Amino acid sequence: MKIQFNHTYILDDFTLWNNLKTGDEKAFSILFEKYYSDLVRYGNSLCSYDDRVQDCVQDVFTDIWVYRESLSDNVIIKAYLLSSVRKRIARLYQRDPFFKKESNIETTEFLFDFSIEQQLIDDETTAEKVLQLNMLINSLPSRQKEALYLRYHQQLTVDQIAEIMSVNYQSASNILFRGIQNLRKDWKENISIILILSSSYI
Repeated sequence: MKIQFNHTYILDDFTLWNNLKTGDEKAFSILFEKYYSDLVRYGNSLCSYDDRVQDCVQDVFTDIWVYRESLSDNVIIKAYLLSSVRKRIARLYQRDPFFKKESNIETTEFLFDFSIEQQLIDDETTAEKVLQLNMLINSLPSRQKEALYLRYHQQLTVDQIAEIMSVNYQSASNILFRGIQNLRKDWKENISIILILSSSYI
């Protein structure tokens, strides 16, 4: 399938993926360029060593190219890539002697700083309230914060979040629910801002 946009034809992810599986280097390059920055940003939320995160992301794409013929046809590309990067970083914590043995991806702090002013602020009068909300989100437990990041920033489904975080559907749903409940408990201002975060999955 091709989507026409401003007189230019842009291949969708499904077509790019299947072209990649047949050895199309251009399709591979387009997917790499499209998702690389997002994957590094997510990886940096799980690991503070940028060079190692970039290595992990590049290794994910290397594996995709090397094993392209055995890849599944029906893949949600963004969810698959995020999941692959998370697993690669988890393996880094387990096997790389650079990291302390007691460290693992489930106990590390999720380092992403939420900043949702641009999406939610229509005028400057609400800026302070939204900054307070950002602070509340950033103070959540790491797994709740990560789940909200995947749901709100990456627009993933609960099923996809469960796969990425290596939990079942109910556990992923519970993590998201607890995150929203914690925000509702501490947020004393307009609840509609919270509902923007929660309405897409509740």
